[in-house]
Amino acid sequence: MMMAALEGRVALITGASRGIGAALALELARLGAQCVLVARTQGGLEEVDDAIRAAGGKPATLLPFDLQKAEKDIDMIGPSIVQRFGRLDILVHNAGALNKLTPVAHIEPRDWAEVMAVNLTASWRLIRSCDPPLRASEAGRAVFVTSGRVLRPRAYWGMYGASKAGMEHLVMTWAQEVEATPLRVNLVDPDIVATKMRAAAMPGEDPATLPQPADVAPGIAALCLPSETRHGARVLIGG
Repeated sequence: MMMAALEGRVALITGASRGIGAALALELARLGAQCVLVARTQGGLEEVDDAIRAAGGKPATLLPFDLQKAEKDIDMIGPSIVQRFGRLDILVHNAGALNKLTPVAHIEPRDWAEVMAVNLTASWRLIRSCDPPLRASEAGRAVFVTSGRVLRPRAYWGMYGASKAGMEHLVMTWAQEVEATPLRVNLVDPDIVATKMRAAAMPGEDPATLPQPADVAPGIAALCLPSETRHGARVLIGG
């Protein structure tokens, strides 16, 4: 039986075609949310939509575009969702780019631009686009997925860590700016999870020994509930 804690609410999830984003979309749909899913791959989004439908959730709205390149699409995403559904209650920016692990002195401008576009610039554009409807919701919730690498710098991770550190600063600033509204804004660090990004960074690891995306999805979903009171927090799941 479907739970209905998010019945009538509209949730936007980026990076939703696989991994944590896909697991979270399924979890939010199970809670009754109408999900709007963003990712680069149409096929991956359709698979997630099939899983949502199979679980009894509402059919998702699929937005297949690349956050690195589709600046106008990001700028219009908030107004477009409001035009279609009349509201936007939840934003989860889960999409992330790792690119290469390389010494800081060897970072190529093209690689830097890609990682910053997805991890930092897209965060800013999503805030700009989604701030008005999220503020208008009686229980708006915004969650940005971050990384422990921000707090624990490590050789060769500088590009990724810097992008997430910039995102954290931006999000925490926004949280202060909306403190007097019903909107709750938080960061979430899912810690180590068996994702494609993790496999690219740690190719020798056995993913079967790691927590799975479905293990962390409920903790992230909790930050999206109307009952959530945390604000301006950095929430560690697992660890």
